Amino acid sequence: MVKRKNWLSILFIGIFLISGCLPLVVGGAAVGTGSGTYFYINGELKTDYYHSFDKVWSACEKTIADMHGLDVEPEKEIGTGKISAIIDNEKVSFIVQYKAKNVTTVAIRVGIMGDKLSSQLLHDKVNDNIAKK
Repeated sequence: MVKRKNWLSILFIGIFLISGCLPLVVGGAAVGTGSGTYFYINGELKTDYYHSFDKVWSACEKTIADMHGLDVEPEKEIGTGKISAIIDNEKVSFIVQYKAKNVTTVAIRVGIMGDKLSSQLLHDKVNDNIAKK
């Protein structure tokens, strides 16, 4: 019985190792490594940007302006902030959080339930705006 459990454990770990770079889900939170890793959890697409909070915040504001956002409502505090807007008749929210020195997490939700493709497009635009500065 013990050998069978060990065998199943090794098989399970082997499947994850062979299948590529899958995030490990632990207690409802995704764990991943490396830059460019995106996690789509509860309708929000999250990633880390290796830049200061202020630089990422400015890039998010520029992204909303470039996309002709309406009813823009920024709420910025020390180390955290949220920008809500209407883009293409969809409610969009950017949640920006300080994580560490020169590491800032951005979560984007498009619509009520979330739209992964639209969120990815917005993340790409934020990344482009960071690169321009």
